[in-house]
Amino acid sequence: QVQVVESGGGLVQPGGSLRLSCAASGSIFRINAMNWYRQAPGKERELVAALTTGGTPTYADSVKGRFTISRGNAKNTVYLQMNSLKPEDTAVYYCRAWVITTSLKVNDYWGQGTQVTVSS
Repeated sequence: QVQVVESGGGLVQPGGSLRLSCAASGSIFRINAMNWYRQAPGKERELVAALTTGGTPTYADSVKGRFTISRGNAKNTVYLQMNSLKPEDTAVYYCRAWVITTSLKVNDYWGQGTQVTVSS
């Protein structure tokens, strides 16, 4: 069993910053990738940022230069630093972990999501 938990969402004014955290725990042998997605009301879920083990981070065009995905010091943790936030960044943000479990199966696991609201 693997759990993925996000935290750090909230209400912020346009131009402000937030840092989201994602931690994966449980029966993990290795994590291949941890990605951030978001889903705004009435829209499909979209990939925001991706980080593979040993790979280069990739970003959606809409967040390039403003968002940064990085690994945390704690094992199996990833952050999403969001700067220069805009109202259109308002969404529920989800973390997705691609995991090799201790039974050597590859599965993806989603967190429950954290709300980010950008509004004055």
